[in-house]
Amino acid sequence: MSTSVSTPPLTPAGGPRPAASHQAGRGGTRARAWATRAPLLPALIFLIAVTQLPFVATLLISLFDWNSLAPDERSFAGLANYGSVFTDASLRESVFTTVLLTATVVIASVVLGLLLALLLDRKFIGRGFVRTLLITPFLLVPVSAALMWKHVLYNPEYGLLNGGWAWFTGLFGVENPSQPDWISDMPLLAVEAALIWQWTPFMMLILLAGLQSRPAEIMEAAKLDGATGRQMFGYLTLPHLRRYLELGILLGSIYIVQNFDAVFTLTSGGLGTANLPYTIYQTFYQAHEYGLASAAGVVVVIGTIVIATFALRVVSSLFSEEANRA
Repeated sequence: MSTSVSTPPLTPAGGPRPAASHQAGRGGTRARAWATRAPLLPALIFLIAVTQLPFVATLLISLFDWNSLAPDERSFAGLANYGSVFTDASLRESVFTTVLLTATVVIASVVLGLLLALLLDRKFIGRGFVRTLLITPFLLVPVSAALMWKHVLYNPEYGLLNGGWAWFTGLFGVENPSQPDWISDMPLLAVEAALIWQWTPFMMLILLAGLQSRPAEIMEAAKLDGATGRQMFGYLTLPHLRRYLELGILLGSIYIVQNFDAVFTLTSGGLGTANLPYTIYQTFYQAHEYGLASAAGVVVVIGTIVIATFALRVVSSLFSEEANRA
């Protein structure tokens, strides 16, 4: 009878053990990951310093009853300032004005932007020049745009709108018609018109990108099958633009909710046009109520974060759709 003795496989002399090799691989992966992230650390630290630390300070101040005119009477108020934000009449009115202003500007900008995008999606002579002109309002500094509307268009003495009104009524034989004061007679509409003019190009660019990303073969097949332009728009173009419409609405809402320039420049918050950012400015710099203004600011930030979360989800779904299509 012969017996055989099994021997373990020999490893090369000086070769690493499997466990040690695995640990070395993990260590190398971590080192490469840190080497990749290290150049971003200064930017991350700077971002935290200029955004998150001030927000934490604002959050702490919002828990105090703090008026800068009486610094010795500062006391901890808990959530009382947040209760005042939702119960104070002026703040409640500014919230309603903010919602109305945002909804009106966003809806009108999306509708006009869609019409302009459909126009620019067609080929015609000078399309590039027309596109540049239509984008120009969005490139202006917001304060400059508001000043232009206030003095060049709305001024009751030399504004272009009153000059055009006088010319139009003169066609019907009306001499020296009454010149409306656009800001005094229709203040909220005046602010909305200026913002719609400025944000329509933004919506147009997003929707134009959506139009130009339509599958050409599907559109050609629909034409060959005898589909009319209205049918192609309703059954092909509009469903394709749904994500782009959502993105434009969400991004526009984020920016317009925080708008301060147009309200401050055109009406100075008077005549029922004070939105929440302007009311926060008044509460902080004029009433010197630091705690109440900070609480209102935190509410605006939280609302903006909620909207931004939906916007990021829409953007990620757009990228995933494009990746799957590719």
